[in-house]
This record gives sequence, C-alpha cells and structure tokens, in this order.
Amino acid sequence: MGGCTSFVNSAEYKDYIGKALGALDVLEKESGEGNDFLGWKHLPSSTPESLLKEFESVRDLWKSKHIDLVVVIGIGGSYLGAKCALEALSHSFEKQLKREKAAPEIVFAGHNLSEEYMAELLDLMKERNVGVIVISKSGTTTEPAVAFRIVKNHMETAYGTEEAAERIVAVTDAKKGALKSLSVQEGYRTFVIEDNVGGRFSVLTPVGLLPIVIAGFDARRILEGAAAMEKECAGPSENNPAVQYAAMRNLLYSKGKKIEILVSFNPKLQYFGEWWKQLYGESEGKDGKGIFPASVNFTTDLHSMGQYIQDGERTLMETVISVGNSNRNVIIGNDPQNLDGLNFLSGKHVEECNRKAELGTKLAHIDGGVPQLSVSIDRIDEYNLGELFYFFEKACGISAYVLGVNPFNQPGVEAYKKNMFALLGKPGYEDQAEKLMARLEN
Repeated sequence: MGGCTSFVNSAEYKDYIGKALGALDVLEKESGEGNDFLGWKHLPSSTPESLLKEFESVRDLWKSKHIDLVVVIGIGGSYLGAKCALEALSHSFEKQLKREKAAPEIVFAGHNLSEEYMAELLDLMKERNVGVIVISKSGTTTEPAVAFRIVKNHMETAYGTEEAAERIVAVTDAKKGALKSLSVQEGYRTFVIEDNVGGRFSVLTPVGLLPIVIAGFDARRILEGAAAMEKECAGPSENNPAVQYAAMRNLLYSKGKKIEILVSFNPKLQYFGEWWKQLYGESEGKDGKGIFPASVNFTTDLHSMGQYIQDGERTLMETVISVGNSNRNVIIGNDPQNLDGLNFLSGKHVEECNRKAELGTKLAHIDGGVPQLSVSIDRIDEYNLGELFYFFEKACGISAYVLGVNPFNQPGVEAYKKNMFALLGKPGYEDQAEKLMARLEN
C-alpha cells in the first residue's frame, strides 16, 4: 500500500481487493456491460506479424517517395495514443538538430477546429513532401472530417488525384462508413479498426501502431511489453498489479479523494498523461460518478500547481510513474567560485537530483494529506511504454466495474455535438437551433 498506509487500513484494502477481483472476473468472463468492446484485451498477444509488415510496406513506399512530413488526422483515442508514444520516444529537440532525419516528421490535425491551426498546417504542407494518415471509424466525426476535407484538397492539388491516393492511408471500419466508402472510391490503402475496440483502447491497433512505425520506432517491442503485461494482469490474484491499482484508487475515492493526478518526473511522459486522462475520464465519468483525472509534470509543475497540491482542498490522490533509469547521462560539474552554492552536487548525475526530488515530493505530499500510488518502469522505451499502455487499460476496465459503471460507452460526449450541429445549421436540427438561439439571446 506504500504511500497510502496513513490514509487506509489493511482491512479496508483487503475488502477492495475482493471487489477488484470480482470486477476482474467480470472482465475476463466478458459478462459485464459493454462486453462487445473487449477486443483490446488480447491484442498484444494476437497481433499478427503480417500486419506489422504491412505497416512497414507503407513506411518503405513513402520513404521511396522521399516523404518528410506525415499528417495524422484524428481526435481523442484516434490520435492521443500515437501522440504520446512519439513524444515519449523522440529526441526532445529532434526538429532543431541539424542532422539527416531517418524518418518523416509527424504532425497532427483533426483534433481541434482552430482556423489558425489549419491555415498554419497548410503553410507547412506547402513547403514539405507530404503523406497522410486519416483515422476515423465513421469518417463523419466533425473535427477530423473537416481537417481531412481540407488536407485532401491540398494533396490532390499538389500531387494530382492518382499520386495523392498513394500518399493517403485510411484507418477505419472494415465494411461501412463514409471514410471506408471514400477509400474504396479513391483507392486508398486501408487498415481496420475492429468494431470491438473503442477509440480510447485503440493504441495497440493500427490507430497507434501505424504512426509509430512510420515515425521509425519499434512496434514489435511495444507489443512485446504489452504482451508481458497482458500475462501479468490476467491472473485472479491479489498480486495482480491492475487489481491492486483499481482497488486502491476506488478505496481512496470512497474516502473523498475525488481527483487523481497522474504525475511524471520526465517531460517525455507529458502526453502520456493526456492519453491516460481520456482513458479514465471517458471510461469512468458517467452516472454521476467517477474520479476526475488530471495530470502534471514535475518538477516543472511543482512551481505552478505545487502549492495547491500541497495545501489546497484535500480531495486529491496522486499516481506517480517512476522511471528507474535514464537513457542518457549528464553529470553536474564543479565551479571553483560556487556562486550558486551547488558544489555539493558536483559529480552527481542530473537524474539523481530528479529522483531525490521525486522522493522528497512524495514525502511532502503524504505529509500534506495526498495519498501516493506508484507505477514503476525501468526506462522510457518501446517495451516499457507497451507495458504502461496495457497496464492502465486493464486496470481501467477493472476499476470502472468496481465503480459500477460501463467502462466502454461514452453517452455524454454527444451533447456538445448536437448543440454544435444545431448552431451550425445542419439539416434536421432546426428546432433545436431555434431553442438554443432563444437561450443564448436571454
């Protein structure tokens, strides 16, 4: 129970372990609500080698065309998994380094409706040699559909219709939907999002793996790490880490800890927090229930959010992703003048300072009334990232069933869309538009 021992007792924890094991049983027997969306459970161990080779054939074709920019179009689970993987695995200053790039630069579109963003994307596309990955089950989700309409027009104008078709790949439904129909019509290469995998659980499908391969990273290692975690999280044991995490966070929630902050001490994991927030927010936030997911990156955010976390309203818990080893080495040197007073750090690795900051923060926050959960990985690489993806997915399904909600639907996301369609004048929404305008005028 680690950083939670002063907040819960062993009897309470044992009770919630029992609840989590019951939820795991529901998940494994596929007898709970949303059981038609469990295709993600065995993806790590069942993804065929042939699919990875197909991704690589796209990579090789585009390399032969000297494509140096790939626009990935998607929103929510259709972009966050790939975005967080690329941010975690890439050199922090890849764009600034003056060296030959081994893989194309990946940029994202379709995750907002900003006109400035789209205009600036077109500025970039006009200067670069471009490929496109468009991700949508239906092809009609507003944000990516708008972006793809604009990007498709640019591609056909710049390269011609036939060449554009070789530079556009669609990840979509196997049989139906506007994007599938357009892909057949235009001759786009397609990859399938299976019906039984929801968007926020899709990072280990072509949705996430194709952009990862195109960017030059090892999808096989991601799947290997995820497969190891699939095995570790399968057993009906109180030592199952997904069971432990689901049990503790629900126990703390029952004691008034309504907000969970995912913490990392490495900026490469900042977008992992964004992926995690969708996974848990969309899975658990319904029926008037749910732990509110937030994320911070320390030590940076200790100088902005640290005050609130330490002394604000005591409704918080923290889950810290601890990274055991750095992939690079930088040692702090000695300064004869020692004007900054830091010679006591001479000879130490920067990461040693970071780890001590992590330990000091953990103790300070426990003393301040914030329970600490910890998830540890060896280092930031493909294998460990795959482990993290699967661990949090499996724990999410268990946790939501403990909470008593369907982990795999998202009824609340439609409300803004209906209002937006009405205000934009979409046919069939006239009555709603009239009511909304009356409300806005008042």
